[in-house]
Amino acid sequence: MQADFFARKRRQSYVYFSVMVVLTLAAIFVTEYDVVKGISSIPKAAEWTVANFYPDAKAMKKLPDILDTLLETVLMSIAATTVAAGLAFLFAILGSRTTGIGGPFSLVCRGIATLFRNIDVAAWSMILLFSFGQSVLTGYFALFFGSFGFLTRAFMEAIDEVSGSSVEALRATGAGYFHIVFQSVVPSSIPMLLSWILFMVETNIRHATLIGILTGTGIGFLFSLYYKSLNYSSASLVVLVIVAVILLIEYVSNSIRRVIL
Repeated sequence: MQADFFARKRRQSYVYFSVMVVLTLAAIFVTEYDVVKGISSIPKAAEWTVANFYPDAKAMKKLPDILDTLLETVLMSIAATTVAAGLAFLFAILGSRTTGIGGPFSLVCRGIATLFRNIDVAAWSMILLFSFGQSVLTGYFALFFGSFGFLTRAFMEAIDEVSGSSVEALRATGAGYFHIVFQSVVPSSIPMLLSWILFMVETNIRHATLIGILTGTGIGFLFSLYYKSLNYSSASLVVLVIVAVILLIEYVSNSIRRVIL
């Protein structure tokens, strides 16, 4: 019996591998991609990066401006995440199978969350460009809408997973709806909710760079400006600063998660 199970898993792995190989070959054929040329160009690309993509003394003079712009981007990401988290928690409470009020309202909450979650922040940026143009507000709302959809779904699953048994126990004692929410759901699920919020902050800081390129704002726009003007030293400094900040925020987030979980 166990041998049949492993044989079936092995056959499935072969099928998946074969499908991936076929899809890869089809993509190469359709796009007319030259595999040999692509692989042979890697050493030349690495050589160019080492020779040109590093910060020099002239680029270091721009560091204060880069840090100011990066701080604006980080604060925008945190603001969009925290505001979206508050609204997402409300929708998660109303749409959850554990605490939801049921009926069409729960379906509406879940439907809105699904719609917002499945539209990428880059797509939100392009949509919002028509309304707000190239402004910080465009980037903020793009991050807000993407965070709202993702966090609503994550909060719903966290509430259903963590607080199900305690909610049933309180209902058996005749507790009211708000008593259940604030005495059971919030205390039992808040560590998981905070973990998701921290994860979303990290993700939004990464997304904010791409959004800045699309919307002409923030640290992404600064990188695009330097790169397009062939100022590779300053562009490399922007990249290094972004990487350093992301690693720092990830370290802080992981430290907080170890405390709350």
